[in-house]
Amino acid sequence: MLMTRPPPSPRLPRMIRADGGVRLAISADPRRGGVPMRIAESGGYRVRFPRGRICEGVFINTGGGMTGGDRLALDVSLDAGAAATLTTQAAEKIYRSDRDDTEITVALDLAPGAALAWLPQEQILFNEARLRRRFEVDMAADARLILLESTIFGRTAMGETVTNGRFRDSWRVRRAGRLIFAEEVRLEDSIAQTLARGTVAGGAHAFATCLIVAPDAEARLEEARTYLADAPCPCGVSALDGYLVARFLGHDAQALRGALIRFVEAMRAHAMPRSWMI
Repeated sequence: MLMTRPPPSPRLPRMIRADGGVRLAISADPRRGGVPMRIAESGGYRVRFPRGRICEGVFINTGGGMTGGDRLALDVSLDAGAAATLTTQAAEKIYRSDRDDTEITVALDLAPGAALAWLPQEQILFNEARLRRRFEVDMAADARLILLESTIFGRTAMGETVTNGRFRDSWRVRRAGRLIFAEEVRLEDSIAQTLARGTVAGGAHAFATCLIVAPDAEARLEEARTYLADAPCPCGVSALDGYLVARFLGHDAQALRGALIRFVEAMRAHAMPRSWMI
């Protein structure tokens, strides 16, 4: 019997798709490094700040995941001298879409002397998911940023594979108004075949990038390499023009996660956010 794929579902009305985000402004605080001064939340997205010695915010998606047509916008600004760590409650799941992209946009603005550690947990894409993600960072010359993002194509421990879909990732980082880091990743249609290429991922189904921008980032290159020497997954690090970038590939998502935790904790000299350990 000839099997044909069913026609795509009718386009869902915009009003029943999740469309929201969080706007957050953090000011300097002598005790915790930073304190949230303005918070605006919409569309089922929240941010909470557990009590602790540092300013640590946790983004929460009350919908439990995202799918085609959902939109999330995170807009974060740090005032002069403010310091904060931002993470997520759990890994974000991006579900199958018949047509529309899931859209995530992140805007970060760091004033002079500000320091931000952006450390969300993984984004997990299911088969035929369609994700478009964009980062726009504007930071002062002496501001400090650690920006970590990791992406997993299917949970292999659950028997999941991602053969088709779409993943588009765009990063733009400007320091003192000058573009210093720009990156575009585009995976479409036969994602599994693309990731299987030796020049792309060599069959790995997970990858991560950790970008560190700071006045002393380049000088820490050899130090960073020592932290990756015994990593349980393929990885590497390079430095240029005031930033350092580490790349990770994972055939095993847990091994990748372990490598990320070790590297980030060593570079920050601070433990990962508590939500990572639950």
